[in-house]
Amino acid sequence: MTENETVETIRYTADVVALTPTQDVLLIQRDWPPHEGAWALPGGHVDPGETSLAAAARELAEETGVHITADSLRPIGVWDAPDRDPRGRYVTVAYVAVVPAGTRIVAGDDARTVRWWPLDHLPVRLAFDHADIIRAATAS
Repeated sequence: MTENETVETIRYTADVVALTPTQDVLLIQRDWPPHEGAWALPGGHVDPGETSLAAAARELAEETGVHITADSLRPIGVWDAPDRDPRGRYVTVAYVAVVPAGTRIVAGDDARTVRWWPLDHLPVRLAFDHADIIRAATAS
């Protein structure tokens, strides 16, 4: 590396699109900036020594009370646009899981509230690029 080059800090995250067979998606209302008060997918940082798959299952449980096994998650893609998060460079691996309709949910870590939303009536404003992630998860 030359003296004019800089090293970019990249944070590694995982997000989950939890869907019901009746076409509802699970969203959390963020309780902290950025996008405080906006609706978002459950997700968060991948811990040291953890895979994104394990982090996705853990974050879903911590933020919504929904416990699933990692093998019930299917990868849908990687989102890595340099400007996707105002805090800096965040790269996320997104997963989708289908859970039974009526699955009990409870707001937990980092969530102000949690709610099932019909896919055809999502909130007007979703945090980050989560609308794009939901579209990718539900594309047929």
